Amino acid sequence: MKLQINDLQNFKVKQEKISCLTAYDYKTAQILDEAGIDLILVGDSLANVFMGLDSTTKIGMKEMIHHTKAVAKGVSRAILISDLPFASYQIALEEALYNSVKLIQCGADGVKLEGASDFKLEIIKRLKDIGIPCIGHLGYTPQSSLLLGMGRIQGKTEESAEKIFHEAKALEKAGVEAVVLELIPSELAQKITEHLKIPTIGIGAGIYCDGQVLVSDDMLGKSPKVFNFVKKYADLNTIMKDAFINYIKDVKAQ
Repeated sequence: MKLQINDLQNFKVKQEKISCLTAYDYKTAQILDEAGIDLILVGDSLANVFMGLDSTTKIGMKEMIHHTKAVAKGVSRAILISDLPFASYQIALEEALYNSVKLIQCGADGVKLEGASDFKLEIIKRLKDIGIPCIGHLGYTPQSSLLLGMGRIQGKTEESAEKIFHEAKALEKAGVEAVVLELIPSELAQKITEHLKIPTIGIGAGIYCDGQVLVSDDMLGKSPKVFNFVKKYADLNTIMKDAFINYIKDVKAQ
């Protein structure tokens, strides 16, 4: 049976952890879905792991539409969320709404955006008005990497931690279905999780969140460099390379 966006809230109420991984193509999405994943994210991280770029800011709606369509074809059970890419929602409200509609029309069950400025809170409220679920994203926000630096832990000072906490509360009030907490201290993630009625999904934020998300390529060992919080469940880099080497040998030996 197809999971619905409000099932995320049910997971929190039942104290059942939410499993989430990224997908950028049809076959990976199909395998994830068959494995029983709860939530699939078409992340703008595809810029890094799929396209070899050094920043998520270097892709736009064209790429996200293309990959969301492919992933949606492979999903029959999981909730599918697609990232709003850089500059697709930060400039104008109408553009943010239009781009969100486009991703829903591609097969997404909702969208994700980064930050909690007054403008972004207004976007979330308007999306809710027109029936589009939204997930928030706080802590380290990759689309702001030019300001924050690459992969730096956020919320380490009392002032910054308090800011993230109040942003989480503001996102909840605005109407998000869940909040991704990236690269923040586990104590702060625990505090936010305990004070929100909506679920939190952590990435590098400790074990106290209501769920966890990782980039699939990282946990599969396809990426040679990953954050130290990433557990590798396979070493596909070595497996694939060995398979390619053996194929080349066989061809050359004919």
